[in-house]
Amino acid sequence: MGARQPQRPTRWLCRDRSVAFRATPLIMGILNLTPDSFSDGGHFNEPDAAIARAREMQRDGADIIDIGGESTRPGARPVPAQLECERILPVIEALSAESDVLISVDTMKAEVAGRALAAGAHIVNDVSATTCDADMVALIAEHDAGVVLMHMQGTPGSMQDKPHYEDVVDDVRRFLLERAEILVAAGVGVEQIVIDPGVGFGKTLEHNLALLNGLTRLSQDPFPLLVGLSRKRWIGELTGREVQDRLAGSLAGAMVCAQRGAKIVRVHDVVETHDAFSVIEAMSKGV
Repeated sequence: MGARQPQRPTRWLCRDRSVAFRATPLIMGILNLTPDSFSDGGHFNEPDAAIARAREMQRDGADIIDIGGESTRPGARPVPAQLECERILPVIEALSAESDVLISVDTMKAEVAGRALAAGAHIVNDVSATTCDADMVALIAEHDAGVVLMHMQGTPGSMQDKPHYEDVVDDVRRFLLERAEILVAAGVGVEQIVIDPGVGFGKTLEHNLALLNGLTRLSQDPFPLLVGLSRKRWIGELTGREVQDRLAGSLAGAMVCAQRGAKIVRVHDVVETHDAFSVIEAMSKGV
């Protein structure tokens, strides 16, 4: 960002809240309120089931609950903003009323993000890095919201149709830094911004592995790094496992991401990830 890059933040500012980064990554628990998400679609469609799952993830060690009402799996079709809101707002309202956990809304739509922030959310997790909706940047600046800027080539419906890169690490890095610069120019604080390389979003197995091998380079940039690889297709390609049997691969990936500089991991399996990080932290201290 210009001749001199800002120092990497030690905390993530999310509206009136902040959370400190630590030796092991923060854990963002995934809560999909959709019928068609690739791993847990249809499991938490009812608000009571979704709220119970959010409580469980918080007890299990989640620092952030990421709530989404529109699937972004490969081939997914967009849904109207009103339907997205009907799915997520009752859960966000209930969770924010009873809990101090950080709440993230997983959406590309400014209307949905705005209503979620009004309901008590603290973070906007935008898989389009604010390119989908021209109003998203101003909304984030207005509300001082935390934001995750993710790289995706194409759209969920088309992203796996022959993705191509000159150099996947350089291409992703350049895109994310450009998007972050746009937000900073609009008044969003550097400490509000987290970047996500978008593993599995418009990338082949080879692209994903190259990107993960390049995480150390990405982690040197001014913005903290979030990685989401939990249960994804490329793990199944490597192991031959179906989506519900990819825990071991997901944990191995999360541990390597932690070693390579990730500050946040986005996961389905919260308690297992929390326990793995607890062991790593204790061993690093010799306890």
